[in-house]
Amino acid sequence: MRRLCVVIAAALTVSLSACGGSSQGLSPVSSGGGGSGGLPPSSSAPALKTQISVRMGMVGFPVGAAIAADSLVGFAADLLRKHYSSITAENAMKPDTIWPNAPGTSGSTAMPAAAPNFAPADALVNFAFSNDIQVRGHTLLWHRTAPDWFFAGDQSAPANYRAAVQQRLHDYIFAVMQHFPNVYAWDVVNEVASDTPNAANPYRTDSPWYRAYSVGGLDGSQYVRDAFTFAAQARNFIGRNAASMKLMINDYSTENAGKRANVLAIVRDLQTAGIPIDGVGHQFHLQLGADVTQVTAALADVEAMPGNLVNHITELDVSIYADPGSCYAAQTIPPCLADYGANPPAAALSDQAKLYRALFDAFERRSVTSITTWGIADNHTWLNAYPVTRTNRPLLFDTAGDPKSAFWAVVDSSFVIP
Repeated sequence: MRRLCVVIAAALTVSLSACGGSSQGLSPVSSGGGGSGGLPPSSSAPALKTQISVRMGMVGFPVGAAIAADSLVGFAADLLRKHYSSITAENAMKPDTIWPNAPGTSGSTAMPAAAPNFAPADALVNFAFSNDIQVRGHTLLWHRTAPDWFFAGDQSAPANYRAAVQQRLHDYIFAVMQHFPNVYAWDVVNEVASDTPNAANPYRTDSPWYRAYSVGGLDGSQYVRDAFTFAAQARNFIGRNAASMKLMINDYSTENAGKRANVLAIVRDLQTAGIPIDGVGHQFHLQLGADVTQVTAALADVEAMPGNLVNHITELDVSIYADPGSCYAAQTIPPCLADYGANPPAAALSDQAKLYRALFDAFERRSVTSITTWGIADNHTWLNAYPVTRTNRPLLFDTAGDPKSAFWAVVDSSFVIP
């Protein structure tokens, strides 16, 4: 989940400012399925997970959605049971939820700080396993959800200070991975790469982890190597291995060559140090006009690295707005496109369906071993608030849970996109 973390990267994408005009002024149509807009009735929709498993040539291929607690009831739960074989916790497995206060402190009346708060994530995991759905772990370390207690201490003795921070990271990773021993992958680190294209230092230096590890002039990037080292140790401790639990780096804008170079440089650092890493997670938060050849390039560049790394599509969605790059810096309308309202133009939904079809065609490669959308249906999406507040429709199912043109374009190659 990126929340507000694509600002710089999106501005770096030349294609964003060259996506062409919007579909404003064209005839709006309902985004509903169920036979509306010339779509097949929703009752005839095949299970997404089954269709994608066939396409990928793998029984039980993880077809996922990122979910929150409200996804466990109503039509969202029904969609999960029918269409998805994997879930990712939207926020419930992040450090600020699991352990917001330092162990041993008084904490709050709601959750004693001496104990982790696994309850929100447990609810998602219990739902998943009771419905024969796999779970993808997200995330052990992210700069935006790092509680301050990780970094407390006397910095006047840098070596001792770093040792204390390292120990906290070690203990946290072991506790969380032991509690969730049956996930098939962990995003060990999330968004640790610099947004500066082809940066001399490929790491995100404004991370509190990087700053803490840099105290006394020490190497700030060591925290990434420590995180993977501790995750590999914890994986061994719980009796899992690379075949049953992947350890991943996850980042956004890997479809941009300059950002991708930074991610791959970090992977090379890990491999050079002999630290296990199993693959790269590509968020692929895209918009109309996205260049699918660059998506393909991102997957191919990972495949070209040593170690038989896998590719996971981790946070896929497609905004129905073709915003210029300046939108993500300004976060105002304009330069962001005006709100379409409840009924987006037919051309926008058509273009979205064509892009989803092209993307899933691009994903048909042996290295791609998991595909997850960031959300289930259009009633719950972070893009309604980012980069500006406006109605968005970025997923395969509409606000009522009915399949959209994008769904049919993905599951049926013969479907004629309206």
